[in-house]
Amino acid sequence: MFGLDAFHLARIQFAFTVSFHIIFPAITIGLASYLAVLEGLWLKTKNPVWRSLYHFWSKIFAVNFGMGVVSGLVMAYQFGTNWSGFSQFAGSITGPLLTYEVLTAFFLEAGFLGVMLFGWNKVGPGLHFFSTCMVALGTLISTFWILASNSWMQTPQGHEIVNGVVVPVDWFAVVFNPSFPYRLFHMSIAAFLSSALFVGASAAWHLLRGNKNPAIRKMFSMALWMTLIVAPVQALVGDMHGLNTLEHQPAKIAAIEGHWENPPGEPTPLLLFGWPDMEQERTRYGLEIPALGSLILTHSLDKQVPALKEFPKEDRPNSTIVFWSFRIMVALGLLMMLLGVVALWLRYKQRIYTSRPFLWFALFMGPAGLVAILAGWVTTEVGRQPWVVYGLQRTRDAVSAHGDLQMSVSLLAFIVVYTSVFGVGYSYMVRLIKKGPEEHESYATEEDGRPARPLSAADAEFTSREKH
Repeated sequence: MFGLDAFHLARIQFAFTVSFHIIFPAITIGLASYLAVLEGLWLKTKNPVWRSLYHFWSKIFAVNFGMGVVSGLVMAYQFGTNWSGFSQFAGSITGPLLTYEVLTAFFLEAGFLGVMLFGWNKVGPGLHFFSTCMVALGTLISTFWILASNSWMQTPQGHEIVNGVVVPVDWFAVVFNPSFPYRLFHMSIAAFLSSALFVGASAAWHLLRGNKNPAIRKMFSMALWMTLIVAPVQALVGDMHGLNTLEHQPAKIAAIEGHWENPPGEPTPLLLFGWPDMEQERTRYGLEIPALGSLILTHSLDKQVPALKEFPKEDRPNSTIVFWSFRIMVALGLLMMLLGVVALWLRYKQRIYTSRPFLWFALFMGPAGLVAILAGWVTTEVGRQPWVVYGLQRTRDAVSAHGDLQMSVSLLAFIVVYTSVFGVGYSYMVRLIKKGPEEHESYATEEDGRPARPLSAADAEFTSREKH
């Protein structure tokens, strides 16, 4: 297929399925905590606006949760089908970590999700709020274990290699490996920020159409406060994560910076733009700022950053890809901070709900958080190459012995199925968002003694009565 061998097709297939999957957990993590906040505010104030927002976003949460579960199962199977060498080599560590995620997080979410979605009139308000909080906690616990597994692959420790197989000897060291805390906070904050931008864009769309009911204004305001506060925090955590990566994966940093060699005694410049050429071993058309690379990456004006030519060719990540994926992520992060600052100014001028250029800005920034997550994931995973477990197992040694035809057919099948199935899911979610929250909420009603369907917001007609 397109002249690619089975190895590269397996990598493309995994990248394709991960790119679909990672969007859903990102939204789910943020929305779960958002729902807990909304229900808590409803219980405290009894303001119907909070209840209206809760029922509106619980439907979108349910769609994302379902699609996330389905796409996640496919990824788990790929470890055995396409990456059997990796499973055989590192399964004694990654297997238990993923099992802990199922036992502690997925079961917790699944156990309380039904109460959260269907139990509004079936259980007391305290129990329902507790269920919402448990679902939110479950999403964070899931993030903990998934990031522990991925971080161990980036910075492995707490193990021994016996007969060519990884054997865990210190589970605390395995889980809390050197990069884990930075990845956990970086990804969690990214999920909250992505959800805030998603919520804000939904509100901006309604405000542009003239729908300015209190629920729309509330969710727009909350999203912008979240962006203002969290985007700078993410930049700080990202800087700390970069310093950690420089210590443990210097080749990745060199590739990200498109930095090839260090002239003696000169600080490292920062390349703003350019085109890293892996064949010619230089970055063409480079626009650089002298010494700024040393200042950002080492927090000094004289220390040098490791250069790509210091590493063997076979150990160098693809600088062309990670150079640009990293800059896309950073550029979107700067736009997020700009969005928060402009929102603060317009809030002071009392024009935050009426400035149409700003509303268009907020609308177009809706997918920015998810795109930044995808760009960050590309930077992290491509920057780890050519290793699947950094410094221990090369990616070529991890792939299963499939033929080119087998991988081509399975990849095409994934593209067709994912595009059709998840395309329908995306369309349905957009339909829910376009309907918007109602001023006089009716989603908590019951018919014939049964709880109202949580996804009924997309129906053509809505019931407008509420049982007491």
